[in-house]
Amino acid sequence: MTGEPGSGFREIATDALRFWERGRIAFNLILLALSIYMLRGDVFEYLLALFAYALIANVLYTTAYIPDVFIQHSDFRGLWRRFRWLLWLAGTAFASFIAFLVLFGLAFNGWS
Repeated sequence: MTGEPGSGFREIATDALRFWERGRIAFNLILLALSIYMLRGDVFEYLLALFAYALIANVLYTTAYIPDVFIQHSDFRGLWRRFRWLLWLAGTAFASFIAFLVLFGLAFNGWS
């Protein structure tokens, strides 16, 4: 019940890594651009906080492997591979929204 003939764990893991790690580059660039825009030059003042938020965002990004590998082991593998970019898009939009809220607070309220 693997969805496609010859789709063993190694192939599925490689496929998941290839998709999500390429997406991680765009994910980080989007969050970086949002951070620079929101802080408008005050980036260095908040560098440690930004690093911590980036680390947390990337740990949470990694959770996408859980449904990806699970669904790829099902009969829905082909359909999932065509539409998993929607999970990436939804996750990136959600992370951008959370980053906006945090950065809005840092940019306009400081650390208090």
